[in-house]
Amino acid sequence: MPRRPPVSLSLALAVVALVAAAACGGSGSASPTPTTAALVTTVPVATTQSPIDGVQTFAVVAAHADGPISYPQIPPVGGTHNPVWVPCTFYDKPVQNEMAVHSLEHGAIWLTWRADLPPADVAALAALARSRKDIVASPWADDTLPSPLVATAWGRQLRLQSTSDPRLAQFVALYAGQGPERGAPC
Repeated sequence: MPRRPPVSLSLALAVVALVAAAACGGSGSASPTPTTAALVTTVPVATTQSPIDGVQTFAVVAAHADGPISYPQIPPVGGTHNPVWVPCTFYDKPVQNEMAVHSLEHGAIWLTWRADLPPADVAALAALARSRKDIVASPWADDTLPSPLVATAWGRQLRLQSTSDPRLAQFVALYAGQGPERGAPC
């Protein structure tokens, strides 16, 4: 019987990438077929100190599930989420948490704000979100947001008072693209 040639590392990695893409929607569209509790990745975020003052770090594990999910942080910083992600852009209405968390997994930054954030700050957020391909910006649905503006990345969060805080730009520059599925579409 003839011997089979060994499988190359690059072929093995390509197969792993295809399996991961299929678990996350496969086609790259924003509406993959929903699955229930399909484990996507189990890469926890390191709990190291951030170089940006005030950034909180959380260990989170990714998985897909349908339905509403309760999260320990407001807004959520990661964890189990909807199989469908929300496209990165500016929204004038709240987005579904479970879909935004999926966008975080892809490396997006999620900017949320309370209704009392000044209109000039909301306009600045709109301009920022529309100028990049890795930001979801949406108002928060109620008054439970812990500060007027919150910047969230996978496993990281920063509470801000306004868009004029220089830490907002630092947060975006440092943490955009840092989700466990970095490079996946947003």
